[in-house]
Amino acid sequence: MQFDYIQDKEFTAKKALLPFIKRIFKYALVYKKWFWTFVCFMGVVAIIDALFPYVWMYFIDNAITPSIEGLNLANEQGTEYEPNFLRMAMYASIYFIMGIVQITGIYFFVKFAGFIQEHVLFDLRKALFAKLQKMQFSYFDKNSSGWLLSRITSDTDRVTELISWGFIEFIWGVTMIVFCTAFMFTMSVKLTLVVLISIPVLIVISFKIRMLILKYSRLSRKVNSELIGNYTENINGVAVNKSTAQEFAALGRFKRFSGDMNKASFRAQLYTAMYGPLVIFVGTIVAAIMILWGGQLSLSGIGLTIGEFQAFLAYATLIFMPIWDIARFYSMAQGSLSAGERIFSLLDEEVLIKDKEGATDYGNINGDISFENLNFEYVKGKPVLNNLNLKIKAGQSVALVGATGEGKTTIASLISRFYEPTSGVVKIDNENYLDKTLKSLRSQMGVVLQQPYLFSGTIKENILFTKQNATDAEVENALKLVGASEFIERLNEEVGEGGEHLSEGERQLISFARAVIVEPAIFVMDEATSSIDTLTEAKIQNSIQNILEGRTSIVIAHRLSTIKTCDRILVIQKGQIIEDGNHEALLQLKGKYYHLYTKQLRLENATTIS
Repeated sequence: MQFDYIQDKEFTAKKALLPFIKRIFKYALVYKKWFWTFVCFMGVVAIIDALFPYVWMYFIDNAITPSIEGLNLANEQGTEYEPNFLRMAMYASIYFIMGIVQITGIYFFVKFAGFIQEHVLFDLRKALFAKLQKMQFSYFDKNSSGWLLSRITSDTDRVTELISWGFIEFIWGVTMIVFCTAFMFTMSVKLTLVVLISIPVLIVISFKIRMLILKYSRLSRKVNSELIGNYTENINGVAVNKSTAQEFAALGRFKRFSGDMNKASFRAQLYTAMYGPLVIFVGTIVAAIMILWGGQLSLSGIGLTIGEFQAFLAYATLIFMPIWDIARFYSMAQGSLSAGERIFSLLDEEVLIKDKEGATDYGNINGDISFENLNFEYVKGKPVLNNLNLKIKAGQSVALVGATGEGKTTIASLISRFYEPTSGVVKIDNENYLDKTLKSLRSQMGVVLQQPYLFSGTIKENILFTKQNATDAEVENALKLVGASEFIERLNEEVGEGGEHLSEGERQLISFARAVIVEPAIFVMDEATSSIDTLTEAKIQNSIQNILEGRTSIVIAHRLSTIKTCDRILVIQKGQIIEDGNHEALLQLKGKYYHLYTKQLRLENATTIS
């Protein structure tokens, strides 16, 4: 069987780097003092690097050359010559001082570059995580956790490297080019122009390779997201892989993703690596011209001095290193652009479920719920609920019954405002809940889902998750209410990742306690007992009346015995309510509910007998 995996979003637009760089550097400029200190120290280091050949020029022309000439003259005249060691010591001191300044500058710019990278990395990840907390359920329906994880991990790493270490190369490169060019012009305008003519050649080369790097960087990031998604999916589903002997099939799919990743990354790195050799090749040609022409001018005695020739040759060679660094920054920026597109596409994603302008808080919710002419669809053109009208009085317990896919969970999700109506109105306490804040609604709701999820920590910490200021007495009362008193002596026990140290039934009992500790006005149970053992279900069943008493309750249950005591039972079919009444009334009606209940009862009896 061939699985059709959801593919990550593909970016193809030929966007300029400048908007991306401006946006990402806004995060760095939050730390202005650090940023500009980093830039200043980086500039100082670059200036010192550019000054070394110039100082060396004066050293040769003012100290070495006069000493050699004086020594030759003394030899010709048969006299002794005393070299000027004081002048040599002066230049040695200058070199030493420049070296100390350079070392100090390197220390500080590396320090502040690290600070900036770590803080921007933290800010980006915090912004991404905060955005994910705001996103509606439908967003997570369409994106796997592995793909979202790659945004927060590898993509943010790639982008922040550009801000710190990539920017070092850019600042150093620009400063070096400016000062090297300025010093060369003071020596020879003609030779400097020859050097500068080579720069447009490199620009053309960069432009040609630009789109190739961007193309394969985008593909690499896309496949990387899919690879992480596949990896996460198969780690979470390892039990299914093993129980169905699909380990090799899973490995085959992973190899396919990994192979695609390898090809795309190799191409991106190949074109990135081409920058260096091309820059060196052009620089070698220019250096050869400098040696030939500059050497003639120096030897002729009418052009450059020995010191100037040496310094000019050093600058002519040195200027290509910062060009190479700028080219590397450019190629790094191209690679980061593809990662940045993914980060900013998430940050720019529209939040569909949010408080509207002027929304007010609910006071204490009583629990009246009404659906008025409500329509809903997950996919446009495929309605799930059709013109649904429903009124639930405060304090009523209402069970939703029906086959899978008929709209039961959708109704519960709409009440919880995990989704919002396509059209029509949901009212809580006779007020359109779209006019109220999400927090004031959900803080007065308790929701227990089919698959309980516990966070790493203790049992007590998980119960306190919804009400962190709850007292020990409130924790104990919540456990007693759901029939889980045995946990009172185990509150400091670690549950493990996802609650792996506990059984399914134990996790569900804790999730019940977590939901009721806030004393919700509205309580939602969505197939909360379908995946637990009979003993645990019996515990919950014995406590269910206590849990539901005094609050509006929406119960979706696979086992119909769980909902017999509910005030109302609604049979949902194709998004419509086809039966409405209590257990006894619906049995007397001998309709859909009667057939569902009697069929399930026969199956349970047959299982008990066998």
